[in-house]
Amino acid sequence: MNLRIFRTKEEAGARAAADGAAAIREAIAQRGQANIVVATGMSQFEMLEHLVAEPDIDWSRVTAFHLDEYVGLPITHPASFRLYLWRRFVSRLPLPLRAFHYINGEQDGQAEAERVGKIIRKHPIDVSFIGIGENGHIAFNDPPADFKTRRPYLVVELDEACRRQQLGEGWFPTLNDVPLRAISMSVRQILAAAKIICTVPDARKAKAVRDAVEGRVTRNVPASILQKHPHCTLYLDEPAASMLSEAGRAKSGT
Repeated sequence: MNLRIFRTKEEAGARAAADGAAAIREAIAQRGQANIVVATGMSQFEMLEHLVAEPDIDWSRVTAFHLDEYVGLPITHPASFRLYLWRRFVSRLPLPLRAFHYINGEQDGQAEAERVGKIIRKHPIDVSFIGIGENGHIAFNDPPADFKTRRPYLVVELDEACRRQQLGEGWFPTLNDVPLRAISMSVRQILAAAKIICTVPDARKAKAVRDAVEGRVTRNVPASILQKHPHCTLYLDEPAASMLSEAGRAKSGT
């Protein structure tokens, strides 16, 4: 795991997008195509804004996958991740993607997890754009996360801390409105990406960042498993990095 620490979330998002775009261009140059995973949430706003504006990417050669989605939430709901990705990513690209494999949480959850899992097994991922939750989750793998399953996608129960984060970010009017279940990319599938671009801004993520970077690898801090990935970089703003020790900051290239 490598760190890049920036003064603002705008700077962190811009650099994450630039580095991710370079990985996409490299995959296209080497194989004629690229496969990517795209995350959602407030932490990805700046990164996605810059990624869609990156020049010289032939998006028609890019296949994209959805990281996670709520079970039972219609695409018309403001918190729908399918709606988010359409508005902030897919519809803003200069060329149509080769394909975008959305997760449809309105279908039977287990059947949908198996459907998209079969597809992603045929598409080795070049770069995954992800974040870290306030409770240390990656995708919707809340603690204690399953580090062993080889299924690409799972139906998971959302813990209260995760649900309160969604409420706090303004996606839902009350806690009771936040779904209890989601379809999530598994931890092993996330780690299968050749490169992981993990964008984590804001002070509310500082404890999760510290535990993921400086703590031991544990299911109780799912993001700590990123320490095991050879090509994972965390892009932090100063508030998100505020609880790191000097030793932790020493992992930064900035």
